[in-house]
Amino acid sequence: MEIEQNKTVRKKELVRAAKFTLFSISAGMVQAVSFAMMNSLLKWDYRVSYLTALVLSVVWNFTFNRRFTFKAANNVPIAMLKIAAFYAVFTPLSTWGGDWLEGIGWNEYIVLAISMLLNFVLEFLYDRFFVFGKSTDSAEKKPKGKV
Repeated sequence: MEIEQNKTVRKKELVRAAKFTLFSISAGMVQAVSFAMMNSLLKWDYRVSYLTALVLSVVWNFTFNRRFTFKAANNVPIAMLKIAAFYAVFTPLSTWGGDWLEGIGWNEYIVLAISMLLNFVLEFLYDRFFVFGKSTDSAEKKPKGKV
């Protein structure tokens, strides 16, 4: 019985990781396209392009992952504040690092890809265990007739 339950939990977490990956890819596309438009078409500064694209991506990713990946019914403003806390640390570090790498000659799109990959891994862990944690799957619909 316990082995069956462990298999079910592992499968559920694997599906959750796959969903997070797919939504993160879509958020990455939002970030990459908006960054490219601001950086290449509008000729905005790296930092302004990066920060604007990051905010668009975060809002997109939070919205879909809260609803479909983590199925969390926790307090939305508190969850958003926790995400804001993550980005209060991640954003300055990734912006500074991106500026520095671009300043020493790295291509801004390679720098963006590195930042996005770090963001993907760190945010999944942060969301799963801190932002949504115990409220994960709390918004799942219960079958009719079940208490």
